[in-house]
Amino acid sequence: MKDIPKVKLAPSILSADFGRLGEQVAEASRAGADYIHVDVMDGHFVPNLTIGAPVVTAIRPWTKLPLDVHLMIEAPERQVKHFADAGADIITVHIETCSHIHRVVQMIKGLGIKAGVSLNPATPLDMLDEILPELDLVLVMTVNPGFGGQTFIKGMLDKIVRLRAGLDLKGLTVELEVDGGISAETAPKVVKAGARVLVAGTAVFNSQRTVKESLAAIRDSINQG
Repeated sequence: MKDIPKVKLAPSILSADFGRLGEQVAEASRAGADYIHVDVMDGHFVPNLTIGAPVVTAIRPWTKLPLDVHLMIEAPERQVKHFADAGADIITVHIETCSHIHRVVQMIKGLGIKAGVSLNPATPLDMLDEILPELDLVLVMTVNPGFGGQTFIKGMLDKIVRLRAGLDLKGLTVELEVDGGISAETAPKVVKAGARVLVAGTAVFNSQRTVKESLAAIRDSINQG
């Protein structure tokens, strides 16, 4: 029997029902999620505007799971402390928005929380070379960020493979997270490529299945690989 790697599922609240957001977060927690993923967009770095730190404050009492906050915003150093104070456990920033990435990562870690860096689909992996040993998580975008429900970019599988190989070669325990177009169909492919944290929005929060059924379908697809 083949070894199946431990994979964490991080439902993205971007696709949840905001009219009962706390309940949906609690539902995902009960259904076996590992993280709750919070997509923050500013309408500048990406063409959409979502939520701020007060929403993180609002959902924090609804779950004991780590809140995985993804800042798709310009000048994230201005907002890091607000999200940390709101209850974030992991804060991920985009390398494309940070002129001084080491400073921002040190700022996040100085607040006592985990630091991640994200790459857009067209951003090369070598942008991470100097910062990788300092990170807790790397997030590979498999769609262009800004909207939920987009189609997975198949060319990103090779990028995940190369990043996994690099992490293993260096003996780093950095979590490799993937976000964009994750579903029961694509999950086994990204896990095979080397991802260990999967962010899923519309595949989890939808009208066809309950959150529990949706998460189970993704896990089953990975296990059947």
